[in-house]
Amino acid sequence: MGVLWIALFTLQAPAAPPATDIYLADLRVASGRVSVGVPVNVTARPGYDNQPFFLPDGHAFLYTSIREDSQADIYRYDIEAQTSIRLTTTRESEYSPTPLPDGSGFSAVRVEADSTQRLWAFDLDGSRPRLVLDSIKPVGYHAWADGHTLVLFVLGSPSTLQIADASSRGAHGEVVARDIGRSLQRIPGRPSVSFVQRDSVAGPWLEELDTRTHRETKLVKAPPGADFFAWTPGGIVLTASGTKLYQWDPRRGSAWDEVADFAAAGLSSVTRLAVSPQGDRLAIVAVPAAR
Repeated sequence: MGVLWIALFTLQAPAAPPATDIYLADLRVASGRVSVGVPVNVTARPGYDNQPFFLPDGHAFLYTSIREDSQADIYRYDIEAQTSIRLTTTRESEYSPTPLPDGSGFSAVRVEADSTQRLWAFDLDGSRPRLVLDSIKPVGYHAWADGHTLVLFVLGSPSTLQIADASSRGAHGEVVARDIGRSLQRIPGRPSVSFVQRDSVAGPWLEELDTRTHRETKLVKAPPGADFFAWTPGGIVLTASGTKLYQWDPRRGSAWDEVADFAAAGLSSVTRLAVSPQGDRLAIVAVPAAR
């Protein structure tokens, strides 16, 4: 999200990024039904805390934070210790942290000194930055489909969905869809990534891209106001609109079911979601209602 905001920001008058926090809640799935515990604000401070992504062991998550220096940097939140550690301290801004497939570090979109947006990789402690793909830009968001296959949201008019082989730094992206949404998510247990295909007539649809065959399959129409999606390990899709959380289970029918309303917990404008690899925690990005 933050990267797209920066791309627009450079063309407009300065404005503050949205003031968002990240909440954690217990997550359970029983008989195909999702239940969520009371969300706890784990980044309670003024400013932008967003884009959570759990590490493989589920004990921590990476996220993007913009603080007093107005730079976007990557942080790690340790769930047991309840502490945040800054991983990148750079003149550039980094967004959309995503664990590398081999667990050795994370990838992130870096806004370079000349405003170029490309995908970089870092060690787990934020050290040793290196370019992943030289020629694909401006990258907004990305997802790893496997150990070397990347799916990327590339900014433009319209935005494009591109596939690239990260084993070659000079690889060029293959455009497989146009006019897409910002949420790219690997689908558990399949060589696929989900994305939102926008359509001025049919409306936005959540679709599946098989990264081996490049075949696209419509899954379900997105609920009104829903922009971001997350998958549980068992294959249930979660999304949010306003203060409400919804689930869609492809094995149980085509309707979205309401799971929770976070208004009573003091959340508003719920956007991004992240499910832990173990399926026992949900990270929620929202604006505290008091702000």
